[in-house]
Amino acid sequence: MLKRLREREEGFTLIELMVVVLIIGILVAIALPTFLGARQRAQNRAAQSSLRNALVAAKTAYTDTSDYTGADTSAELTAIEPSLTYNAAGVASTGPTVVSVAVTGATNTIWSAAALSQSGTCFWIMDNAGAGGTGTKYGTGATCTGTAAAAAAAASW
Repeated sequence: MLKRLREREEGFTLIELMVVVLIIGILVAIALPTFLGARQRAQNRAAQSSLRNALVAAKTAYTDTSDYTGADTSAELTAIEPSLTYNAAGVASTGPTVVSVAVTGATNTIWSAAALSQSGTCFWIMDNAGAGGTGTKYGTGATCTGTAAAAAAAASW
């Protein structure tokens, strides 16, 4: 009778449970860095998207006057693209939807902006729409202001 009870015992051994825990640990170790990388890329894309939307708003303002004069004030840009907050050229961006804007050039035809990603990376965009202009350029940097984006564009883009 004792032999029959022993044969009927069911369950998992300690080794089997440890193997399952080990496999789960390996899967988590593989998935976690992938998830964190995807999160950082998504945060960066949010800031870049805000810059592109701000550029579209600035180009909309540009079509009215053939210069970016009105595209440096928060009132005009906010009227065109209300989902973003616009800072003056020397005021740093504090988040992906806060864009620091600068208008430069002898005829106000160079528009630059910066936005700070939640991952801590600052992204810049610059559009030179003047005669012989160089078009739109992108970059990253440490200082997250429209002034810094304009200076970087003049120096290295």
